[in-house]
Amino acid sequence: MDTNVLYYGDNLEILRKHIPNESVDLIYLDPPFNSKRDYNILFKDKHGIESEAQIEAFTDSWHWTQPAQDTYQQIVTKCPINVSKLIGALHDVLGHNDVMAYLVMMTVRLVELHRVLKPTGSLYLHCDPTMSHYIKLVLDQIFGPTKYRNEIIWKRSSAHSDSGQGAKHLGRLHDTIFFYSKSDNYTSNMEFLEYNEDYVSNFYKHIEPETGRTYRLDNLAGPGGAAKGNPQYEFLGVTRYWRYSQKRMQELYEQGRIIQTRPGAVPAYKRYLDEMPGTPLQDIWDDLGPIGAQATERLGYPTQKPLALLERIIKYSTNEGDIVLDPFCGCGTAIVAAQKLKRRWIGIDVTHLAINLMRMRLKDTAGLDVEVIGEPADLDGARDLARRDKYQFQWWALGTIGARPYGEKKKGADHGVDGVITFIDDPSGKPSRVIVQVKGGHVGVKDIRELQTVAADEAIGVYICIEPATANMKEEAIAAGYYHSPVWNKDYPKIQILTVEDIMSGKSVEMPPQAQVSTTFAKAQRVKTKQGEQGKLS
Repeated sequence: MDTNVLYYGDNLEILRKHIPNESVDLIYLDPPFNSKRDYNILFKDKHGIESEAQIEAFTDSWHWTQPAQDTYQQIVTKCPINVSKLIGALHDVLGHNDVMAYLVMMTVRLVELHRVLKPTGSLYLHCDPTMSHYIKLVLDQIFGPTKYRNEIIWKRSSAHSDSGQGAKHLGRLHDTIFFYSKSDNYTSNMEFLEYNEDYVSNFYKHIEPETGRTYRLDNLAGPGGAAKGNPQYEFLGVTRYWRYSQKRMQELYEQGRIIQTRPGAVPAYKRYLDEMPGTPLQDIWDDLGPIGAQATERLGYPTQKPLALLERIIKYSTNEGDIVLDPFCGCGTAIVAAQKLKRRWIGIDVTHLAINLMRMRLKDTAGLDVEVIGEPADLDGARDLARRDKYQFQWWALGTIGARPYGEKKKGADHGVDGVITFIDDPSGKPSRVIVQVKGGHVGVKDIRELQTVAADEAIGVYICIEPATANMKEEAIAAGYYHSPVWNKDYPKIQILTVEDIMSGKSVEMPPQAQVSTTFAKAQRVKTKQGEQGKLS
């Protein structure tokens, strides 16, 4: 099994074909919350309206269609009896609706995720309160109720109100993260957080004059008294069942760690603040805020999670060199965190849109050129993708040249802008653009003329097609002339034609050099860590 790779495709099929039994140390998944609005990455146009092109790819994900019916049949006939009985009972109550479709599709995937998890491994499932109660029932049946570890509450916002839309409910500020282990012998690296100021001021009230160290007084009585075998003796005039032996008590007293505040008072232990590790990590995480509008980490993805959130999960449940799997990658925060922390990783997503964005993010953050398994490997594969899904083909083609999809769709199938590369090569800092059109079917000279019109006010226009360009198309492109780069003092063809065959042979857009780094959304921050290499898992 390859690691440090991205897989394009349905995660259920990829899990079954490519991921062996008990091979993964940690699974983190942030699946869509039964809503196409939260699935992967939705682009918005300048008016804030989601592009229909992006939404179209996700509308069938969680509806009760034939695939949902087939999967339901598979669960009730082939899955473990406790899982099949639960899903059958929920089906009886909920019927054929989107909620049931979501639960069916998630259940069959969770069964596979349980299979690939090592005995020492853990799973974290990120969801919101609208579906968490259903999901926990499913997880309990697949993993077993005794393997439930925590319901982690992540406070993702400081305040929220839907009052403007007439909603009558309290502000919804948190997500739920369910934490399950495969067995009782699972990896656990406790994290300790700094004490808050109120705790320190309330409990660590004493300062040692000689050293200036802050401390509190702790009880020395043996918990449980005689029943727990604690020794009884007199110490500094006070008889008690003590926590330590008489010899140890005397040693601590001579070291200045035990004091008696007044004659006859019960002796107490000096517990110094600077010796304490902090507060053990609890199940309410309110110290990891959302990604602010001005945060350097922010990439512009509506469902992007903070890197610190994924780092905490990965540090707690894995060690260096372990394998992290994210079967719903989205913008790839989990795999970026794994790479930063020197873990191996596997990412899966069902859209070329998300795959391309993750590939670019890994290039920006870690300098990695990542292999993508499942992309078209030849011209026939590209043709097949174009036949099956024109938008998936479009996103794949744009990704091959480092262009980002363009959210605004204009009327007219052949007059829109499919992708953009933004660059700066003007001394004033004014941005320029390469605009891209993608064509999966028949091509002709009229397409190049229309591209010239669309690109008239832009630096460069690029036409990507599967079919070979005709002689007339090439002549029309040449007649468009050149774009002159003022910084590089160099001319680049104004209109360029790239076939899929050209791209697969290594040809790319002719453009100013600094523009070769894609500006998909914001550029991801570079993370400082040793570059990982693609590995093999036996």
